[in-house]
Amino acid sequence: MSEPTSRDLLQKVQSARAEVMDAARPEAVAKRRSQGLGTVRERIHGLVDGGSFREIGALVEPDRDNELNKDLVAPADGAITGTGLLDGREACLVAHDYTVHGGSIGGAGDRKMRRLLHWSADRGLPLVMLLEGGGHRIQDGMNSAHFAAASPVFNDLARLSGWVPNIAAIMGQGFAGPTNYAALADFVVMIRGKSTMGMAGPALVKAGTGEEISKEDLGGAKRQADQQGIADLAVDTEEECFAAIRKFLSYLPSNASQPLPITSCDDPADRRDDVLFDLVPADSRKVYDMRKVIEVIADRDSLFEIKPRYARNIITCFARLDGRPVGFIANQPQRKGGILDSPASEKVAHFIAICDAFGLPLVSLIDIPGFSIGSAAEESGLGRRSGRLMFEMGIATVPLVSIVLRKGYGGGYYAMAGGRAFDADAAFAWPTAEICAMSIEGAVDVAYKRDYQSADDPQAARQALIDRIKTQTGATGAARDFGIDDVIDPRDTRRILIETFASCPPRRRDTGPPRVRPISPI
Repeated sequence: MSEPTSRDLLQKVQSARAEVMDAARPEAVAKRRSQGLGTVRERIHGLVDGGSFREIGALVEPDRDNELNKDLVAPADGAITGTGLLDGREACLVAHDYTVHGGSIGGAGDRKMRRLLHWSADRGLPLVMLLEGGGHRIQDGMNSAHFAAASPVFNDLARLSGWVPNIAAIMGQGFAGPTNYAALADFVVMIRGKSTMGMAGPALVKAGTGEEISKEDLGGAKRQADQQGIADLAVDTEEECFAAIRKFLSYLPSNASQPLPITSCDDPADRRDDVLFDLVPADSRKVYDMRKVIEVIADRDSLFEIKPRYARNIITCFARLDGRPVGFIANQPQRKGGILDSPASEKVAHFIAICDAFGLPLVSLIDIPGFSIGSAAEESGLGRRSGRLMFEMGIATVPLVSIVLRKGYGGGYYAMAGGRAFDADAAFAWPTAEICAMSIEGAVDVAYKRDYQSADDPQAARQALIDRIKTQTGATGAARDFGIDDVIDPRDTRRILIETFASCPPRRRDTGPPRVRPISPI
């Protein structure tokens, strides 16, 4: 018998690889089709630029080291790993294959994932995880010899934080392990009606607590994206999910050592829009949509909102100014008057951290009646959670500009970086600004109630006090005492922001004490 040739050996390898691809697994593929879902490799090819995916570990076999897994069949161990291009930029990709033991995470698959995390760290490449499964594989995990050492994957993910963008897309069931991975990601996307997240699925919840609940009620997009803010965005289709991933990455460098991806812009830097006068009424009792204000100020069609349905009293979004990516934080008067509560504080704090990590300048648009108060606010831990917001604002090093559009009241004004509170590179106000320690009406009722109630006409006396105090809270007074840098024409806001950021260095100087690290309030 003749010795095999190089071509024979190559054909053998190619045959082994073909056995784990979709064409060799028609039953698994048909089941996905019947559920209206794509295969894991189809998903990857739908995300990356055409033909750019380079897979590693396709030939990996599962661990077979105990009585439960000794006969296990698991193509590629249910984890597809490799690199690909997203709009021309290389990224590391990890995807779970739900057709292989429900997307469970086996020992070999875990090692493949860690290999990609090391590549991401060493090469400075964004990490994208397409997650679907139920966490650790039972056949591997119910063995102390295997489980006791514990995978260092969470340590690896934590070390990536702030170095490269880390994205988690929950493509289907994502209880346990996928949720833990997503918790350490910078951006989490879900698909409505398909994705679920949570610490454990319904079966384990029933076994452990006796509670019976559907997977959608337990961890669907309505709960985890809209109500809890665990996910940053929920979309309707896989295609929208992939588009959101690419758009998120388009505002960020591939890693924290690289400059911002500045794009060409045909929107004039000195564009002035009279519509701003109509969008923001001078009467502070009238509501308006702050999102429309941002859309006018920023480059046209450049706004990308993060957590749009969670804590809707605050807006956090990426946008561009003359092609430069920036982060906007802005009170939303349409929701709770734009007040800061615990969900809003956490939402802004996380967003500031992302912008600061990757070098995006911050714009704070202020129209705030203050922090939420009352028993509900205290039960939510607002005293500590508001501290997290101010902590992140205080340690941020990127250029910062604050602008008071109308209300700038109390501690909320401080937290939104009004005036000199956080040493903003520029602090401005519109002529409609009203800056003071608390609601004028509330201040009158607290401090002067006895005075106006003893008057012949209490209501008239109360209104007279309110009118008199209002003359002391305007934008001109704030500028006169140099609490802000200037009162600007709203139509010049775009030009002033662009010019300010163009003149600022990428980072502000850190003149703090020689500490090892700051300690987050949460």
